[in-house]
Amino acid sequence: MKSAVTISLVPEARGGPFVFWDDLVAGCAHAAELGYDAVEIFPSSAETLAVVNAARLLGSHGLQCAAVGSGAGWVKHQLRLTDPDAGIRRRAVGFVREIIDAAGDLNAPVIIGSMQGRWGDGVTREQALDWLGEALSGLAEHAETRGLALLYEPLNRYETNLFNRQGEAAAFLRSLRSQNIKLLCDLFHMNLEEANLAAALRAAGPLVGHVHFADSNRQAIGWGHTDMGPILAALREIQYAGYLSAEVLPLPDSLAAARQSMESFHRWTTT
Repeated sequence: MKSAVTISLVPEARGGPFVFWDDLVAGCAHAAELGYDAVEIFPSSAETLAVVNAARLLGSHGLQCAAVGSGAGWVKHQLRLTDPDAGIRRRAVGFVREIIDAAGDLNAPVIIGSMQGRWGDGVTREQALDWLGEALSGLAEHAETRGLALLYEPLNRYETNLFNRQGEAAAFLRSLRSQNIKLLCDLFHMNLEEANLAAALRAAGPLVGHVHFADSNRQAIGWGHTDMGPILAALREIQYAGYLSAEVLPLPDSLAAARQSMESFHRWTTT
């Protein structure tokens, strides 16, 4: 398994669970100094990655890009793939397609999390899932043309009412016409929704495409009460070789959270 740390370039998301903020140059320098394999970037738009010349910057530090987030589509632009307004849904798909194109230069999968939206306000669950499935399939097919995968993240019940648990999300993904979609399994969300985190990971098996390495309180691993032993055992059992990416609150500050996340990564991946 490989290590990654998050960097947000979205001012509107300030206060969220990202280790480094605003400055990709400084974030990459810190990540490299601490020994991370990669960074996970949350840009305001596809253009953001071009402006900061992300590919050159990562290369200069010997870093990979673990994934690129699309959450700014919701946080900044109020775009959702299941919005009742067809025009907004089209704009949401267009926003993610542009992120995919930009991520192609970084050889990084793209995350669908908060942009999935929710059902209600006149939209039935069945209709919302039809819209979500069509959007995910189309975006996954587009990502495949760039040699990338799409990552779908089940969120906790306070953030979406579509899919909250890995098993139900995995069943949904298997029903779609594109199979170029993997699960992003976020340990913080899973702590709220799963009866047994390790069992959920085992059941998802080869669909696990990315892991957010966060403790029960959304702080760095080791600063909450998540029992990591069974989780790492399950990941090894399913032969997961991807990233454990620290998407955690920058507490008590960014550098402390990054150091603790890296110490925990070494502790749990070398035992």
